[in-house]
Amino acid sequence: MKAALEAWLLRRWYGGVAPGPGLRALSLLYRGLRAVHGLPWRLGLCRPRRVGAPVLVVGNLVAGGTGKTPLVIALATELARRGWKPGIVSRGYGRASRDDLDVSPDTPCGQCGDEPLLIARQTRLPVRVARDRAAAAEALVARGCDLVIADDGLQHRRLHRDLELEVLDGERRHGNGRLLPAGPMREPATRTVDFRVVNGGQAGEGEWPMRLVPGDAVPLGPGAPRPLGAFAPGPVHAIAGIGNPGRFFDTLRAAGLQVHEHPFPDHHGFSPAELGFTPPLPRLMTSKDAVKCTGFDLADAWEVPVRAGLPDAFFDAVADRLRQGTPTP
Repeated sequence: MKAALEAWLLRRWYGGVAPGPGLRALSLLYRGLRAVHGLPWRLGLCRPRRVGAPVLVVGNLVAGGTGKTPLVIALATELARRGWKPGIVSRGYGRASRDDLDVSPDTPCGQCGDEPLLIARQTRLPVRVARDRAAAAEALVARGCDLVIADDGLQHRRLHRDLELEVLDGERRHGNGRLLPAGPMREPATRTVDFRVVNGGQAGEGEWPMRLVPGDAVPLGPGAPRPLGAFAPGPVHAIAGIGNPGRFFDTLRAAGLQVHEHPFPDHHGFSPAELGFTPPLPRLMTSKDAVKCTGFDLADAWEVPVRAGLPDAFFDAVADRLRQGTPTP
């Protein structure tokens, strides 16, 4: 039911189908609720909380996945190479625990959420999940971090930020440009940010291009990594519980594989029975899904990691802006 509703909405957001009067009315309601929610901030009754270190927020203006997590990993890694001591804060979507939690590479996924665990494993940097991102950021600064990177949170007003980065799907971009639920926009497309990163497609003027580059497939159990091309011509079962599963399927096809698609909702909690496909073929999945399936003892199951490929000049520009302490407009 959820998948069918999502597909129905996507056709209206990105597929050229006009949203009906009901969706447009709900969009007006959403706009009004946003205005009411933001009123105390505009009147100065509430103020963003500073945490004693620069804060860089990576998010999107549209609902759904655009490639934020690979970009957060790349930013944390590259800024650490440039001398910063970054820590990452996240809400930890879908986690069972409501407590603030430091995430390590061996934290159970159900306690922290799939994206924070993936970030902790790939960066080996401090990661903290909390409903209160400002409190999480303060805890990281107290541990010695001199930079806080927020995974998502452009709409989270409580945390003061020094730089804002929007990640945009280069194929879908802002869709029909309408606010939720008539369109995909959490905020109007006119919202200003410091950097706009375009994942795939064609970057425009003032935008930074990003490509997700697949690496060797890594077995979920014992064994050695294999080049993705070693699975060609396939067929393979492709598993993706991310915001845009089609992007993963296209990546596998670009490597010459014949793909049996198995899309799941974003942040889906898998069970082993769901992955018992027929006929038995290699099962290839995203890193975000693999962190939830590692303990399932699946035969012939493989993680396909990706890295965010961006120009070195992008990371230099972000580091320069952080050193300058340039405030967000």
